[in-house]
Amino acid sequence: MAALALGFCVAAHGAATPGATALAKMPELKKDYSPVGDGKTPVISSYADIVEAAEKEVVSINSTRTVHEKVQANPLLRQFFGDVPDQDRESKEMGLGSGVIVSADGYILTNNHVVADADELTVVLSDSRKFPAKVVGADPKTDIAVVKIDATGLQAVTFADSDKLRVGDVVFAVGNPLGVGETVTMGIVSAKSRNVGILEDVNGYEDFIQTDAAINMGNSGGALIDAKGRFVGINSAIVSPSRGNIGIGFAVPVNMAANVMRSLIETGTVSRGFLGVGGDPITPDIAEQVHLPKDATGVIVTITDPDGPADKAGLKRGDVIMQVNGKAITNHDELRLTISQMAPGSKVTLGVSRDGKPLTIEVTLSQFSERPNELLDGVEVGKLTDDVRRHLGIDSRITGLVVTKVEEKSEYTADLPQGAVVVEINRAPVEDLAAAKALLHPGRNLFLVYYQGYQRYVVVTKR
Repeated sequence: MAALALGFCVAAHGAATPGATALAKMPELKKDYSPVGDGKTPVISSYADIVEAAEKEVVSINSTRTVHEKVQANPLLRQFFGDVPDQDRESKEMGLGSGVIVSADGYILTNNHVVADADELTVVLSDSRKFPAKVVGADPKTDIAVVKIDATGLQAVTFADSDKLRVGDVVFAVGNPLGVGETVTMGIVSAKSRNVGILEDVNGYEDFIQTDAAINMGNSGGALIDAKGRFVGINSAIVSPSRGNIGIGFAVPVNMAANVMRSLIETGTVSRGFLGVGGDPITPDIAEQVHLPKDATGVIVTITDPDGPADKAGLKRGDVIMQVNGKAITNHDELRLTISQMAPGSKVTLGVSRDGKPLTIEVTLSQFSERPNELLDGVEVGKLTDDVRRHLGIDSRITGLVVTKVEEKSEYTADLPQGAVVVEINRAPVEDLAAAKALLHPGRNLFLVYYQGYQRYVVVTKR
């Protein structure tokens, strides 16, 4: 309060008392005293015209799932009649979600969790017409799915560029919350590019729009629209201790959803680019050590996949990836997300710092695989490094690829156990994974395998 009073005093009198300590000059402040309604933009008293169209573009999706469960036999029955087996009980589970019409001929965008494991899907339009629906494709990693109904002349949404959304923009959530019927709620964009771990169990890709527009159970798959009625996101999830709305809702940006949708419609799957690096965000301490300003952002490379796209392009451990195609990168999740939205085979330009010197490295992305080191179904392999040799006690004269993981249900468990070395495939030496895959052919293949001090030939059938 003393400083505030002193400031007013100076402003009122214009000069300090002789002998007093000189005061700093008041900084110039940015001011805009014009009224909120300055006459250039008319006051909006209703959004009815905007949301009226959106209500026709959003549908309800009813799902039916068959649930099987084991019911334990009554212990008294087992006491008198011996080993009475457990019983299988089947029940029907009903689900409710929403969807967005994206084409006049019946393509509908929704969430994967709305349609997952459904035996039957029924789409209900805003005019109460009902259509059976089929799943065209689904992507759990982004929680996006596409369904199709046999209909024509439908009113489809207009897509906006979700990258241009700003925090504070007015948005509306349209859907069928709690089965009460089609509902529109209003809020703003509360934040962008949220990664909150909702898709963590599937190692998914999160770049959510956060909004305080009320989203409840049943809103999933519905549309988030902007103040012009354009489609900007798919309502997907909420954060709430009570499973009800508390003003923290999330939507998949429509740009991401559209990319996934296009791939699902055209191929039935989602193809993602793969760079093949692991890394950590730059901290001020690390930035200083790699000759960058303390406020620098980027990802410092800690590992590259052997023979992966980054490795082949010359990216090294200790390099700092700062840009992808001119877009600034701040952390590994952002790098992974950016690369995943690019097509395999596409060329990307990385802005890199190596020991403080800027470099431009062009990389051709490969196809992302859930198991990039998989040689055969359920069998993953790796390079036979000196550390692996020491750990497994493998002679230096043995060369090839070491089996690093075998799934329990794999048909190759007996012939290719974990720790075995694939020395040859079809009489040719194995040098790397790409070469090994090239040597394989459908049907029976002759493997030379080293395991626990012995080499032997086994015949392996590639399905």
